Amino acid sequence: MQQNDPHHVNYGKIFLGLCGLTLLSVLIDVAAMPSWEVIVALLVLAVAAAKAGLVMLYFMHLKFERAWKYALLAPTIILSIGMILALFPDISLHYYPLDVPQVD
Repeated sequence: MQQNDPHHVNYGKIFLGLCGLTLLSVLIDVAAMPSWEVIVALLVLAVAAAKAGLVMLYFMHLKFERAWKYALLAPTIILSIGMILALFPDISLHYYPLDVPQVD
């Protein structure tokens, strides 16, 4: 495979990028103050989303696919939103009692 090929990927650079993002998320978690829990969680999730994006784009070769990949993702997104909405009443309204009868 030639270097000028638009489908050529340097997987070593992607791996180092993933390692760097992992190190960044660990540093964010270690350097955080206890009062920054929400900010730390959002930052670590953002770094995790960036890592997932790199994996999907390069290791799953989605970067080189045509636009039909979005048609395949649409049912998945619809079903995941539907599952969240279906479970929302049980989670948010505490439909089930919080006390456990086995614990005295």
